[in-house]
Amino acid sequence: MIPDVDNDSIVYLNGQYVRLGDAKISVLDRGFIFGDGIYDVVPAYQGKPFRMEGHLARLERSLTAIGIDTGMTRDNWRALVTDMIARSGLGDCMVYIQVTRGVARRDHAFPENAQPTIFCMVSPFTRPDATKREKGLSAVGIPDIRWLRCEVKSVSLLGNVLAKQQAVEAGVDDVLQFRDGFLSEGSSCNIWVVRNGVLLAPPRNNLILEGIRYGLIEELAAAANVPFEVRAISEAEVDTADELMLTSATKEILPITRYNARPVGKGVAGPVYAALRAGYDKVIAAL
Repeated sequence: MIPDVDNDSIVYLNGQYVRLGDAKISVLDRGFIFGDGIYDVVPAYQGKPFRMEGHLARLERSLTAIGIDTGMTRDNWRALVTDMIARSGLGDCMVYIQVTRGVARRDHAFPENAQPTIFCMVSPFTRPDATKREKGLSAVGIPDIRWLRCEVKSVSLLGNVLAKQQAVEAGVDDVLQFRDGFLSEGSSCNIWVVRNGVLLAPPRNNLILEGIRYGLIEELAAAANVPFEVRAISEAEVDTADELMLTSATKEILPITRYNARPVGKGVAGPVYAALRAGYDKVIAAL
């Protein structure tokens, strides 16, 4: 049995719906042996998937990038997500999908005729509380030492795990990672910088995992008449930012009000964050 987990919850594993406590895979699954697989997480509010098409498109891009063919169509994935939410009986929740290359003898080359392992589960989701939304988070800057294919949402997350552990050991909420002096992302989130009223975003490339909220924030900025610019952002610009914020499926959008032990701007959530937060909440309320 798995501690602190609902072992009676229903999960999907290779075409079967089973209790989480009964779900089993081979120790020779390449996800376990090599981290050879991808995943995505679709949030839902009151049982309604949020930006599901974006998440499924990214899932398909990641599968294509590492050469896994599941035979699943977009309609199949969509049906799986909605069915899992319905079976869970949960309102606000997260649908986790993981696909590995499957079970084969241990060898680095892609195996022939291996059947992908497809796993899906649903977990309760608690939205960020008022303290985090209003007072903000703290962060420190660290070097980004991960591989160069960060646009693939891989289950090989050791780099992200180590980055998050640095935040824990520093007594802060997250990290901001820098590669060659320029901002990439947080431990598992996209980072946004505000300078002179302009919302800055790191380029969409292989050095970041483009969160589904990336496009949403661009839309919300346009609706709020906030100038939006995609470009490389230096460490110095982050150090002297007027506002910092992060986005992810689980964190939604939150301000970072303390960075490297110093206040960001005035040390409180800023006006650009407030405008984007209001827009984000409005989109969720309209589901």
